[in-house]
Amino acid sequence: MTDSHTQPAVGADSAFRGRLEARIAELCEEREALAGRLSPDAASMVRLIRQLASGGKRVRALLAFHAHSACGGSPEDPRITDLGVAIELFQAAALIHDDILDRSDTRRGAPSVHRAFESLHREAGWGLDPARFGESAAILTGDLALAMADETFARLDARAGSALRDQFDTMKWEVMAGQYLDIVEEVSAPVVDTADAASRAMTVLRYKSAKYTFEHPTVLGAHLAGASAEDARRLAEFALPLGEAYQLADDDLGVFGDPAVTGKPAGDDLLEGKRTVLVAFALERATEDERRVLEHVLGNPSASPGDVDAARAVLESTGARDRALAEARRLVEDGLAHLEPLFGAAAADQARLEGLDALKGLALAAVSRVR
Repeated sequence: MTDSHTQPAVGADSAFRGRLEARIAELCEEREALAGRLSPDAASMVRLIRQLASGGKRVRALLAFHAHSACGGSPEDPRITDLGVAIELFQAAALIHDDILDRSDTRRGAPSVHRAFESLHREAGWGLDPARFGESAAILTGDLALAMADETFARLDARAGSALRDQFDTMKWEVMAGQYLDIVEEVSAPVVDTADAASRAMTVLRYKSAKYTFEHPTVLGAHLAGASAEDARRLAEFALPLGEAYQLADDDLGVFGDPAVTGKPAGDDLLEGKRTVLVAFALERATEDERRVLEHVLGNPSASPGDVDAARAVLESTGARDRALAEARRLVEDGLAHLEPLFGAAAADQARLEGLDALKGLALAAVSRVR
């Protein structure tokens, strides 16, 4: 596979990001003022949504933007900005709820939303349980972010057709189902055959993350531009394997990443008990002693740094890490093979070619750790 189409449209990226940030800020200001008229206490929900939605790499919104351009959409179309905002607000909702499920204390270098509410409770000197309040308030705030995402999406031009709404709705329920399957995997591990663990973990990865991070935003952008069913299908076939590779790389980072870069303790995914594909690959081949070492750390926040190091050694000695990264590289090549025909189809349209270039470049940058 050649790398001839990998130069992102930096200027277009920057301009889109600017419009996206401005629209998110504008919408949150409107909703914060509305909430404040109900009660000053209610405004804190929107402030925390705004803080969370103001960060991040914008991978999902940018995939939608470049797919929109690759399918003939104008970069100046205000609808693509609204679509990006809806995607980012849905991402904020998912992160708020995910941090509760994972008991995460931080997100993007700041307290997670439920911890921020817990701190608010303590500082105000309120009664009852601060942690319970924090989680309850965060659940409601995540629901509000989801409502804001739907509200923004509803403003999109109805001429985009039912395919756009169907894709957005599918994205939402698949993520929620994927989140549920993720917590099922954590508790069902004692009764799951290790031979089935990798397949089950891959299902979680696909629906909780890969389709939501890559496939759905890409296809949403294509549908907004009025793409043909064939082009939308090819883009989905490109994006899903890239999304799976991205999550495999992210799972590797969650175990072997530098805490100074990830912002999380070393091996944090192991301590949280995440039954990833990487872990499943290790359990398939581990000896009894290796399995005991790994199981001792999984879901055990009291495990020592030495225990974590021993578990990581098992992931490498069983070949699980090499196997997961090799699978990620295979998925990248599979995805790129489905994108390449679109370059030929768009050969006479410079704007579409630039969109495809940027789409490919963004995807390759996201999976650069496994290439």
